[in-house]
Amino acid sequence: MKVVTGSEMQELDKVVINFLGISAEVLMERAGLGVAEKILSYYPLERYRKVLIICGPGNNGGDGMVCARHLWDMDYEVKVLLLCKKEKYKGEALINLKILENLNLSLEEIKDLSVFKNLLYSYFPDILVDAIFGTGLKRSVEGVFKEVIEEINTYKEKKEAKVVAVDIPSGVCAETGQILGTAVKADLTVTFELPKVGHFFYPGKEYVGKLEIVPIGFPKKIIEEKGPKREYLDLNWAKIVFKPRRGYTHKGTFGHVVILAGSRGKSGAGALCALGALKGGAGLVTLASTKSLQKIYSSMIPEVLTAGFEENDKGEISYKNLMKILEIVKNKSVLVIGPGLGLSEEVKNLFFDLIPRLEIPLVIDADALTHLSENPEILKNYRAPKIITPHPGEAVRLLKVSKDEIMRDRLESAKRLSQLTDAIVVLKGPHSIVYSPDGRCGISSIDEPGLSQGGQGDILSGLIGAFIAQGYDSFIGTSLAVYLHGEAGKYLSKTLGPFGYTATEVAETVPKILKELKNDRS
Repeated sequence: MKVVTGSEMQELDKVVINFLGISAEVLMERAGLGVAEKILSYYPLERYRKVLIICGPGNNGGDGMVCARHLWDMDYEVKVLLLCKKEKYKGEALINLKILENLNLSLEEIKDLSVFKNLLYSYFPDILVDAIFGTGLKRSVEGVFKEVIEEINTYKEKKEAKVVAVDIPSGVCAETGQILGTAVKADLTVTFELPKVGHFFYPGKEYVGKLEIVPIGFPKKIIEEKGPKREYLDLNWAKIVFKPRRGYTHKGTFGHVVILAGSRGKSGAGALCALGALKGGAGLVTLASTKSLQKIYSSMIPEVLTAGFEENDKGEISYKNLMKILEIVKNKSVLVIGPGLGLSEEVKNLFFDLIPRLEIPLVIDADALTHLSENPEILKNYRAPKIITPHPGEAVRLLKVSKDEIMRDRLESAKRLSQLTDAIVVLKGPHSIVYSPDGRCGISSIDEPGLSQGGQGDILSGLIGAFIAQGYDSFIGTSLAVYLHGEAGKYLSKTLGPFGYTATEVAETVPKILKELKNDRS
């Protein structure tokens, strides 16, 4: 399933209407009917009777009018409020307004907040339907629209009424998830054909409530051909890309991951990264670190190979090991560099002198990202696949912007990071984003607060290395690792508790998720 911005959805609308010839009236009819059917499913007549539908001046208002007609036909008691004069409605919205008039449904024009409040508190609806603004809203909500939205939210809290948003809660930006001044706080959002970016990104996600997606007649082949290269990374997607193991195999079949990580006081990062690579199915894993950590790593994870290097006075890998590192990574499948590596000037020089000499796929994380932030453009000349995995704080250092700017438009931030480095970017966080220089993009289906804990990023970088080593396309392998890591956290939140599970437990859960994928493909 693809995820679109509001602008992209409008372009798909044009293709379906103008190129295919499916009329806008038909699409609006299906949209409004879809909303009504979801309302009936969630809020049955036995408990909910009165519905108030608040319609804005555009097609979102038209969808609300269609919904009103179908709810009326389902025996709900329905009242429709118009937030503009009747003569301002055009096209298919006007058609549906006239239908409501022909049916003698209750229609009221709202000129100001006092009129709205009087109608609201004299009618006392059980359900309010927000059909004020759709996904095309770009500017801040003002005037009577703002006042009405805020009163909807107040009434919802006071009267414990249910609020249903048509397509997206009014005031939530479909492009970014930002709040455009104010926004409706919905219990249920019914969107059409495809989810929108704004449904998943905070703060907008907190206003969406339960998200339901209803088809309204877009051919799947047209969506695939004309839609963006942005996928929703969920179970259905993972089933398609996952490659079960069959036939004669051995450890060499599934690649050799080298991990350059760990230093004094940060030994756990390297161990967790190696564990992630093992649990992700890499055939061989070599954990390369300082000599003082080599024995520790061997005892912690007997399944990994280890390499020990001379260290500096800070307990980090010394620069003098440059040529030895190049020898170890020669002919290997992938190098993961950064977890617990250290932040000294010596390690930074080692990192920057190592990069131009490498020729294998590269996963850059943690301390290595901090060093990279001093010259991120160095990756543009790197010919093998490269993946960087910043959290928002690391993205701040790489892009030289504020955290607010990163979070204001996470999708654009991921795109800019990819353009800056010519690398596949994993911008971590709720609904992590994977962005590739060729324009492919993935948005994780997972928003799991329990994953907000030290060590989780180390597991993820190891998992990414494992799937690159196994021969997956670099974007697909990275995206699959992101999905598995998130799904493992989701599984633990259900079986152990909402938080408190560790990075180690997440890694150990990954094979359970792989088993689900294998069973589905067997």
